[in-house]
Amino acid sequence: MGPASVRAYRISGRRHPVFSGEGARLFGGRWNSPGRPAIYCGESFAICMLGRLVYARIGRLPEGDRWIRVEIPDALVERFAPAESFRWWEADLRATRAHGDRWLEERRSLALLVPSAVTRFDRNLVINPEHPAFAALRPDPPAEVLRDPRLFPG
Repeated sequence: MGPASVRAYRISGRRHPVFSGEGARLFGGRWNSPGRPAIYCGESFAICMLGRLVYARIGRLPEGDRWIRVEIPDALVERFAPAESFRWWEADLRATRAHGDRWLEERRSLALLVPSAVTRFDRNLVINPEHPAFAALRPDPPAEVLRDPRLFPG
């Protein structure tokens, strides 16, 4: 049995490569300010689909999305344990971006495991593409996201 790892999934549109961090660099995210690349993933495919539904803001899942899966060595994953007073789920992103920007700049881990703002129960992973270990990651080739038509019937 090999070393422990965390499996991460990512769903992305076709505007940028699935595993580049370019969208987050251009627009920022909950855990990074614009100008800092980051790759947002989920611990499950389902939380990724919910995230796409929330952030697409079109009332359905976007067409043409692709997904990847990647294994991240557990030793390179930092687990974010917020203080009770740290309100990471709120719309004001200053505190989470400051925390994430510091984490990205320090490159102290390849991935940061954070709670999902969509469900508050699931977890997302933010991957730092500028971390020295990033080049060793081997995500699966991108594949088309297949949807069950019962999710959003016409």
